[in-house]
Amino acid sequence: MPTAFVLGAAFLFLGVAIGAFGAHALKARLAGDAGKNYQTGVLYHLLHGVGIVAVGASPEAASSSLVHAAVWLFAAGIVLFSGSLYALSLSGVKKLGAITPLGGLAFLAGWALVAIAYIG
Repeated sequence: MPTAFVLGAAFLFLGVAIGAFGAHALKARLAGDAGKNYQTGVLYHLLHGVGIVAVGASPEAASSSLVHAAVWLFAAGIVLFSGSLYALSLSGVKKLGAITPLGGLAFLAGWALVAIAYIG
């Protein structure tokens, strides 16, 4: 599934860049919980970027609509989960934390679809 490789590579590139930016340029600004939230965003961002590439390389990727949906759910999860943690960390607006669980649900749904694709 070529789309997964391109999407995964783009997310991994951004994850490394965002992680490095946080570790260096934002180090003084990201103290305490803000730093922890930012690091959690980077961790899940990178893990699911790898997940997109791995799932896209699976034998089922070319023919399974479930695998295609999982890839897009992982992408949505990165945007919602990690994106909301980045925004929360940088802005301090606590209401942004309400978006984070939606991204977590997207991650969970994506992994469930991967499992179903292989079981089915």
